[in-house]
Amino acid sequence: MIFLLMMALPLLGALALLVPAFLPGDDAVRRFGVGVSGATLLVALSALTAFDFGDPARMQLEVDRAWAPSIGLRLHLGADGISLPLVVLTALLTFLCLLYTVKHPPGDGRSVRLLVALVLVLEVGLLGTFTALDMIVFFVFFEVVLIPMYAIIAIWGGAARRAAATKFILYTLLGSGLLLAGMLLVAVNAGTLDLTQLARTHGAGVPRGVQLTAFALMGLGFAIKAPMWPLHTWLPDAHTEAPTVGSVLLAGVLLKMGTYGLVRVALPAAPAGAEFWAPWLGLLAVVGIVYGALACLAQRDLKRMIAYSSVGHMGFVLLGIATLTPVGVNAALFGNIAHGLITGLLFFLAGAVKDRYGTGDLDELGGGLLASAPRLAALLTFACVASLGLPGLAGFWGEMLALLGAYRPGGGLPRGVFLAFTAVGAAGAVLTAAYFLRLLARLTHGRPAGRAGPGGGAAVSAYEYAAWAPLIALTLLVGLWPKTLLDVTTAPVRALLGGG
Repeated sequence: MIFLLMMALPLLGALALLVPAFLPGDDAVRRFGVGVSGATLLVALSALTAFDFGDPARMQLEVDRAWAPSIGLRLHLGADGISLPLVVLTALLTFLCLLYTVKHPPGDGRSVRLLVALVLVLEVGLLGTFTALDMIVFFVFFEVVLIPMYAIIAIWGGAARRAAATKFILYTLLGSGLLLAGMLLVAVNAGTLDLTQLARTHGAGVPRGVQLTAFALMGLGFAIKAPMWPLHTWLPDAHTEAPTVGSVLLAGVLLKMGTYGLVRVALPAAPAGAEFWAPWLGLLAVVGIVYGALACLAQRDLKRMIAYSSVGHMGFVLLGIATLTPVGVNAALFGNIAHGLITGLLFFLAGAVKDRYGTGDLDELGGGLLASAPRLAALLTFACVASLGLPGLAGFWGEMLALLGAYRPGGGLPRGVFLAFTAVGAAGAVLTAAYFLRLLARLTHGRPAGRAGPGGGAAVSAYEYAAWAPLIALTLLVGLWPKTLLDVTTAPVRALLGGG
């Protein structure tokens, strides 16, 4: 019942905010959002305490109730070591975003009540996606996420917000259609919608040809959300135009829905299809790594550069999945969490820079941020070196393990092809370091540019510290002690791949 309560709290909070007379005043509404998301985070943390880490491969804290018995549809929720970290990450980032909005609300007087309600509905969809164990329930929650994020971008975004929001919804709806077709193809042939049963049978009863088609359809649907090159073009516009909280949740959690879906749904439901398409997935992944890095070197806008960096980082996650090995899939899951922490922090900091100086244009910002705003510059430096994969920080392990997995791919995959992917991915990692170091050289070093803006050189506020400190602490914790996360994911990954 923990997961039902965890989703009921934000849903009830969002419904309460639809009543105009409830909590008059924007400040009260923002604090209410913090309270509801904080309570949800506490429930998520209670799931951590109730979870048996001695057996992380077993589905735990399950809810299994008949929903539509005539078609075999059940409300089946639960979590194992693969999904639990993403559940906690979702609850944490939602809480931090609403905490940040208490003193830093987006939009020129646009409805704060609607924004908080949409963020809470978004949280419901995300939590449902990561705990659903029935294909149709998974798909429903997967779709619930789209409308609130579309509205957040379209209402509170930048000058080109409507075009960016439209591109986001069109791409993701196309992906959803492909995803549903692939899921139904598997379900009809396997005779079940239950993800736990599909994971146990590893595609038994589903003909090879059906698996090839189903994995292609589901893979494309998930790849759009990931996003995988060349299906990524909605992402830079959406990130650039979204308000800070939208960018943080989009990068920190929404992108993980695609890669999580590949691991939770596509790999165990269609293993023959996964093996057939894995070299192509690996190829597109490494192209995305290099493309994302080169695109970052050409960017002149801070948020757009961070958005393109996500294409590269998620390329490492997709490469890990493509190896079909426990090492590679563990790397993907680790990279998901690391990217959520680090890129969430980067978008918070990019928003803080734009709030203070009225622009994210690197040419207009100039250099010397270390002199004019030393604490903000120091935090930005930390986030950048974490994102470029500095050993000892969270970003290092996902990339390194993904390359190790590609060096030794699954038994049925072409070793020479994946060795080439390893070399290209390693080159992409070097380019990643290049564009982040170039960014720091341009923005933080040198003489102050005499820039002026609505916030000037305002000091970092207490609410900003409160929103950013947990991400910094977790980036250090996971980077210095990767075993804390790998111990949770290793056993369920082996079971999912049929090795344990």
